[in-house]
Formats: sequence, C-alpha cells, structure tokens
Amino acid sequence: MTNVTPELELTLPDGESDPYGLFSTWYAEAHAAEQGLADAMVIATVGSGGAPSARVVLLKSFDDRGFLFYTNNGSRKGDEINSNPLAALCFHWKSLGRQVRVEGAVQPVEADEADAYFASRPRGSQLGAWASRQSEVLPSRAELHRRLDDYETRFAGAEVTRPPFWSGYLVAPTAIEFWVHRDDRLHERLQFRRVADVPGWTAEYLYP
Repeated sequence: MTNVTPELELTLPDGESDPYGLFSTWYAEAHAAEQGLADAMVIATVGSGGAPSARVVLLKSFDDRGFLFYTNNGSRKGDEINSNPLAALCFHWKSLGRQVRVEGAVQPVEADEADAYFASRPRGSQLGAWASRQSEVLPSRAELHRRLDDYETRFAGAEVTRPPFWSGYLVAPTAIEFWVHRDDRLHERLQFRRVADVPGWTAEYLYP
C-alpha cells in the first residue's frame, strides 16, 4: 500500500482566502531559489480563429489588480489580446516543485503607468522597442540593425520616449491555482476563484 502523508504544504489559516498573499510568499522563495528565472511565465492567448498560442514573457509586477507584463501592441499576442481579451499564465519553479496557474481578463494599463515603466528600462531596450516590428517577417538581421541605427540617431542626446505601439497589460484573475509536486502523482492543488455574487475569493482543493 502506498503511504500518503496527510500533511499538506498548501494550507490556509482559518478564515483566510487571499491568493495574492500566498503568491507573494512563493514568488519571494522562487527568487531566492532560481535567481534570474522566477519572473518567467508562460502566457497563452487565443486568436480570432480560435487557435491558442503560448510564449514565455517576464512578469514585471503584481498587486491585488493582477499580473503585469509589457509588449508591443502589434505583436501576435497583442493582436490576439485585442481580439479576445482573455489569457492564461503559468509559472513553473522546478527547484521548488511548484506551479501557479492564472486565468483572467486582460486590460491595458494607463499611459502614465506605461510611461513610468518604459523610462526605467535600459536605453538599449528602449531603442530596441522602437526598432522591432515584433512578430512581423524580418528580411534580414541587417534590416533590424539599420532600424536600430536610425532610432539611435533620432534620439541622440535626448530621452527615448515610449513608442505609441508599446504598453503594459494587466491580467486580472478570475482563477489562481497553486500546485505542489508530490510523489506518485498525488500532487497538491489549491484553487482560488471568483464566484458570481460571492464577495472575495472561493478556495477549494482539487484532485491531482
């Protein structure tokens, strides 16, 4: 008979139902365990034709509004979000045996928030945002470097302003799931979800 330990890692104090507090704890532990990798998250979007696509992006911040990332609005994910403003995120911290899955609606941030973040980026990244026609066909690397040279000249001796086609998106969750690896595929899963007409979050355990 398989021995199953009754102790759970995913436990909540009585009366507590706050996924952001748990995520904050896990995120800090992931930064300590996987330096330089903790911010990586898969984001999946769906185009107008119904086909899903996924890629890894970097989480830039999170709060009780949701999870924030930045991109070129004309990229494939930007186009898909514009036509279907729903997305799913997945964080995987292998060394900790943990995953977090997020599902929710996507909304652009206000211009002043995007401006402030863009101003904090290294100058090379700022110029790269201008030079890249993200997800379009690239004739050659030389063309990309030519565009970069053009923008270096344009902004020589001046502040690089945020491109009008580049901004931040906030994934506002309707569901957040925490997953912990266990032997024999007896993983722990704790899901928080928004329920219509019920304030706050509903927390429930799921079968592995």
